[in-house]
Amino acid sequence: MTSPKMPEPVSGVVERRAEIAADLRDIVPGEGVVDTTNEMRAFETDGLTAYRQLPLVVVLPQTVNEVSQVLKYCHKNGIRVVPRGSGTSLSGGALPLEDAVLLVMSRFNRVLDIDYENRVAVVQPGVTNLGITNAVAERGFYYAPDPSSQIACSIGGNVAENAGGVHCLKYGLTTNNVLGIEMVLIDGSVIRIGGRHLDSPGYDILGLMTGSEGLLGVVTEVTVRILQKPETARAMLVGFPSNEAAGQCVADIIGAGIIPGGIEMMDRLAIKAAEDFVHAGYPLDVDALLIVELDGPEAEVDHLITEVERLASNNGASMSRVSTSEEERQTFWAGRKAAFPAVGRISPDYYCMDGTIPRKRLPDVLAGMRDLSRKHDLAVANVFHAGDGNLHPLILYDANKPGELERAEEFGNDILRLCVEVGGVLTGEHGVGVEKRDLMPAMFNKQDLDQQIRVKCAFDSQHLLNPGKMFPELHRCAEMGRMHISRGQMPFPEIPRF
Repeated sequence: MTSPKMPEPVSGVVERRAEIAADLRDIVPGEGVVDTTNEMRAFETDGLTAYRQLPLVVVLPQTVNEVSQVLKYCHKNGIRVVPRGSGTSLSGGALPLEDAVLLVMSRFNRVLDIDYENRVAVVQPGVTNLGITNAVAERGFYYAPDPSSQIACSIGGNVAENAGGVHCLKYGLTTNNVLGIEMVLIDGSVIRIGGRHLDSPGYDILGLMTGSEGLLGVVTEVTVRILQKPETARAMLVGFPSNEAAGQCVADIIGAGIIPGGIEMMDRLAIKAAEDFVHAGYPLDVDALLIVELDGPEAEVDHLITEVERLASNNGASMSRVSTSEEERQTFWAGRKAAFPAVGRISPDYYCMDGTIPRKRLPDVLAGMRDLSRKHDLAVANVFHAGDGNLHPLILYDANKPGELERAEEFGNDILRLCVEVGGVLTGEHGVGVEKRDLMPAMFNKQDLDQQIRVKCAFDSQHLLNPGKMFPELHRCAEMGRMHISRGQMPFPEIPRF
């Protein structure tokens, strides 16, 4: 197995590990610092488990002041920092570095305030996604973004990766549901962006931070929008004889002006795996299955179900079933949300990809993936958010067979290149991280990437926060500033340089 190339360790930092750990214990006392090899094994990887690396030391702060002091110390001493939430990142976004402090935010796990009048909740970043919904459910509210890992993933990680979920088609991704954050910069400064209001003047810094993958700062508090549960919600299972027919039905539904709460699609391999695992009542004699949820007033939902059934019939649907109870609706979704672990039961290993395409290109891309499957001689199970074109192909392989992991990675790279070729993007919700870092030039030219790195430089001029993620190559910030030397003299020589 070939691990991704990561930044060379900073000279002397690893050798000072014991000293650094002792200094950090002065900031975060008790059990807040972990530095023994066996104990750090729990943090050596994230959801991209093919790659593993022990961190320099693990720090688990409990207060904003502790986060501030840790970052201030690392900034002063030139020590890299990798922020980590629940460690569910599927793009290697929280992969540790041997010369970096792993800053774990899991102790920030409290719901600080629920403001039903303004329909917001204020939570710490270690609160799980599902934990927010559970906290407000008794009053008939919920938090809309619902990634399949919502039982485990934390809201801080959702902000870092701009996570989505099955209901993001109608209700938006994390960026559409976060109103404000508190964040600590690498120099220890604590800033607030946004709040309980719907919008803020000036630059949209909140939008910049959502999806910044831990490269610009560490989130310590999040204000999210909460919604009232719709009056009625019903889910449909619609089976098709081909992936192309199902994909065309999705395009027709959206083209008709119908915006369901969610549209998910699974192919035959994923359907069988999920049904064997959850027994959700999925048909096993179809090549593709759509799960379509309609929500809103009861009369509207009844009308939209009729319209979706008509469009499905026009595309050759072989079966259609509508949930008749809340329990049945939840069962329909349980199969989809368990699809990833279900596929794990039919293959020793799988590699989960994440790319997004224009909806109308679904049939073309699905056909392209079949060709790539034959090219790389590896099976692929397709599970994805069909409504917004966010694909999650699961490439099946056996890591114990020499070369299969490398073939799976190249297969995944080819899928992402295909997404870009048809007008899509490299990621929909998992982020770039390590996984897609070296594919960024497939989507962005040098000028694009340089401009993004200038934003990084504005927040973290020494490149201490989460280095090795997102960008194939980081330039010194002085270089990015187009600094000129005249007669051997830098401009403003009295200013410290990096």
